[in-house]
Amino acid sequence: MTSHALIRPAWTPATIALMVGGFMLYWPLGLAVLAYIIWGDRLEAFRTDVNRSTDRFFCGMRRAGWGRGRAAPFTMDRTGNVAFDDWREAELRRLDEERRRLDESRAEFEAYARELRRAKDQEEFDRFMANRRKPDNNGPIVEG
Repeated sequence: MTSHALIRPAWTPATIALMVGGFMLYWPLGLAVLAYIIWGDRLEAFRTDVNRSTDRFFCGMRRAGWGRGRAAPFTMDRTGNVAFDDWREAELRRLDEERRRLDESRAEFEAYARELRRAKDQEEFDRFMANRRKPDNNGPIVEG
């Protein structure tokens, strides 16, 4: 996934300038920009995990009848039409199962994409190490 935004979690001239300016204005601001540069790529996954957890929590609360009064928490969603209520409950279960499958597929894809990035990084590092070990025309390899 390539990002072309001006302010992104990477060592770009804009983020470096923001970091330096932040340290000059107020040191916690510069520290925050530094943290964003270093760990900003993890924010999207963190936000997704938090959203998914809160959605599950509030969905469970809604199903239990919270937030609608306490008179009859288990019968509030009933319409009086048994056939419709049964159909609706079956559809909600089906949708929950579909959401679970979609979440699993998304998690599998995210793991696959992370593995691809790791493999690309490993390939670039191996190429760097191979180029570094090549002898130059001026003399023998000096390591250390």
